[in-house]
Amino acid sequence: MTINYSNGKKYTPLTTTPKKLTSLKKMSHSKRGMSLEDDLNDSNRYYLAHNIAVVHKKPTPIKIVKVKYPSRSQALITEAYFSQASTTDYNGVFKGKYIDFEAKETTSSTAFPLKNIHEHQLKHMLQVHEQSGIAFVIIRFTNLSSTYLLDIKQLHYYWQRMLNDGRKSIALKEIEATGHPIILGYHPRVDYIQVIKNIYHL
Repeated sequence: MTINYSNGKKYTPLTTTPKKLTSLKKMSHSKRGMSLEDDLNDSNRYYLAHNIAVVHKKPTPIKIVKVKYPSRSQALITEAYFSQASTTDYNGVFKGKYIDFEAKETTSSTAFPLKNIHEHQLKHMLQVHEQSGIAFVIIRFTNLSSTYLLDIKQLHYYWQRMLNDGRKSIALKEIEATGHPIILGYHPRVDYIQVIKNIYHL
């Protein structure tokens, strides 16, 4: 099936092959090639299985353009495109609180580029915050193997700074100072729920 963006550009999905963990000792090697999305999906499955939280990745809305019917009982989508911009990557519930967040990776070892966040995503997270929900972005510096949780209020501060002719990125030192490190583990792999418990007092 061919999926295109609304501007006609072809969408090429990333393909990842899940890796089986055999032991805690081998964890760093077996997980080394996994993306932040893979790690978060694994963590969310763990949270769900252990009745800790219900968090899912949001589906991206698409508009179907062409459908073929190889048989009466089958329909094959052959062309589609993203019908609208998605908001954030994940949402769910933890201890009665709605949580909503975006996950981003950067290969930079010194700063996180704000161009990786879209304005409509920022506005969405601010709206969640205004309704007493918990909104944040999880940022991974892939070359440093470090992951941080940055609350929407801090992200908004850096965004406003950019709009006022300030720097167009968030320095790693700033994220270390105003964000919250997420220690990578075994199960769950990215225990961001523990960080949420600590900073939001849940």
